[in-house]
Amino acid sequence: GGHVVTGHVDGVAEVVDVDVTPGAYVVRFRAPARLAGQLVPKGSVAVDGVSLTVVDVGGPGGSRADWPATDFSVSLIPHTLEVTTLSGLRTGDRANLETDVLAKHVERILALREAARD
Repeated sequence: GGHVVTGHVDGVAEVVDVDVTPGAYVVRFRAPARLAGQLVPKGSVAVDGVSLTVVDVGGPGGSRADWPATDFSVSLIPHTLEVTTLSGLRTGDRANLETDVLAKHVERILALREAARD
């Protein structure tokens, strides 16, 4: 409910960290730089085809200024870990990534607006 992803791969992300503590399973990824602007806290992202909610995003406008702008994290619930392959992700692994289609539209509109000014 509410995630706007289409099943297309926009790029490949690298797993930077997997933090497993009682009650929490948080995976931090590093996205390609060209996709960083399409990732926002509480926004949608699909990792290996699994639609998820972004928890934290690095850099300006993100929730973790101490992270690079290309980094983002997701928190995986037990059901997701049981019914997907995401529980097997380890640091250094790569995963297919799709960003929210609404973010792509906004980015495109802003790029066209900027081009029209030039």
